[in-house]
Amino acid sequence: MSASSISPRAFLGVERSILGRPWRARLDAAGEATALALVQAHGLDDLLARVLAGRGVSVADAARYLDPTLRELMPDPSTLTAMDEAVERLARAIETGEQIAIFGDYDVDGACSSALLIDYWRTAGAPEPFLHIPDRIFEGYGPNSEAIRALAGRGATLLVTVDCGTVSHEPFAVARDLGVDVIVLDHHQAPEELPAATIVNPNRQDDLSGQGALCAAGVVFLALAGLTRRLRARDRWSEGRPAPDLLSALDLVALATVADVAPLTGLNRAFVVKGLQLMRNRGRIGLAALMDAARMDGPPRAYHLGFALGPRINAGGRIGDAGLGARLLTLSDPIEAARIAQELDRLNGERQTIEKHTLEEAIALAEREFVKTNRLSCLVVQGPDWHPGVVGLIAARLKERFNIPSFAIAFNGETGSGSGRSLSGVDIGKAVRKAVDQGYAVKGGGHAMAAGVTVARGRFDDLRAFLNETLADAVEAARDADALVIDAALTGRGVNLDLLRRVEKAGPFGQGNREPLFVLPEQQIADASVVGEKHVRVRLRSGDGASLDAIAFRAVETPLGEALLRGRGERFHVAARLSANTFRGVERVETRIVDLARAD
Repeated sequence: MSASSISPRAFLGVERSILGRPWRARLDAAGEATALALVQAHGLDDLLARVLAGRGVSVADAARYLDPTLRELMPDPSTLTAMDEAVERLARAIETGEQIAIFGDYDVDGACSSALLIDYWRTAGAPEPFLHIPDRIFEGYGPNSEAIRALAGRGATLLVTVDCGTVSHEPFAVARDLGVDVIVLDHHQAPEELPAATIVNPNRQDDLSGQGALCAAGVVFLALAGLTRRLRARDRWSEGRPAPDLLSALDLVALATVADVAPLTGLNRAFVVKGLQLMRNRGRIGLAALMDAARMDGPPRAYHLGFALGPRINAGGRIGDAGLGARLLTLSDPIEAARIAQELDRLNGERQTIEKHTLEEAIALAEREFVKTNRLSCLVVQGPDWHPGVVGLIAARLKERFNIPSFAIAFNGETGSGSGRSLSGVDIGKAVRKAVDQGYAVKGGGHAMAAGVTVARGRFDDLRAFLNETLADAVEAARDADALVIDAALTGRGVNLDLLRRVEKAGPFGQGNREPLFVLPEQQIADASVVGEKHVRVRLRSGDGASLDAIAFRAVETPLGEALLRGRGERFHVAARLSANTFRGVERVETRIVDLARAD
């Protein structure tokens, strides 16, 4: 075992940390044995072996895990229900030069899915698709009858909805009356009764493909793979018109997968690994412009997709022109790309200001709810003048702060629309669908970790009570399992770029493939101060004589932040995650503190 990393078991007598959580080693005896076997069989570094063993990687699977390939992981697209029907209809549209329309959601997944289709249609030499991304405030989520009438009036005879449409009964009835065929490429949870359309969704109840973890862009990618195969069988491709290069589209699939918080396992992980490699070449003009606008320094990582690029694309749909993101991703003009990227960056700054003020109100309302009762299993708050574009972000912040599934709803008159974010193991998408079925909500849906809902003002209290009752058992189970799970213990001197490079081989990290968490035993707080408005920067002094700079994000006015700011001279076991931070071309390790336990 290397000097920089040691088993955490000797340091995990923590039953209640500063944040009130027990600390547990990720590896049990069997896991320790697997880690040792990985070292012996593959010559892996012991720290990397521990991280892999903690993510269920066996000795037999290690090589494939460290170098995932689409060739091994890609399913046959035909295994998805209704895929062959959808592919046949799309092939006919290309062969006959039919005018299609794309209706995409206003988030990153919708923008990337739309861009995938547009790029493919251009390469295939088919007519440029009409693109419609709905306005979040005036149109709301999903297809609507007015937009469909407008697209049909412009000559569209085939509508393809991406990242939406699974529950759009009425709009698709309008499309049918207008003679417009409809294909849905979606991934949201589906009711038993589906609209009249060709619906490809691995989460529909009669789909046995096992691909329910895909985001919509992943579903679109599979559809385009099936379409390429179908058109090749019909001799569509030639030297003059080669088949579209689907591998060059993996940057979009990767961005959507991370931004939509899809699990980074199996096929999704391969998408992101290959997509990040592609992004380093800066071949997509729109993404390169957005990287520059986001002031990204260094090679792109999964973190950048979720916290730098994703929020900027989303900003258009939240508070500006919802179509900006999709248009940016299909541009070939660098000047126009730079203009749109700068506008998205500006909108993102405006969004941050709106979010800050709304969050202050939401936290005050949440604390009022906790004063009433300490038995909440779901936090549901609402505001009459909240911007609908930030409620999903507010729900996420509330979930992080209070460690409970949270919904934030913005009311406009007698109807409110909002979003929820959940804990691992608590399926709020299913709960929202159940609320709709039982009349507590007007409409809603989503997936396990995130959901949207629309509710009448008179049913708000009923919906809140229903969600609390429905989610109670799952939340209690999630809390029981809410130990802080530690991958390894590190010496202070061992925290360096070489160690981080070893750990990153198990990435990219995100939902379903959590970032490793390390313990730095017996660290003395040499200094601590507030940086920005919400963060605490810390200088740690390790027992081996090393000094280490660390940061606790959004820790001000939390128990973690207070312990750090008041703890000068005291010794703590520090739980932290490590990441790379590049500033002015210089890369260093960033140590992010997530919890503390007193060393005594």
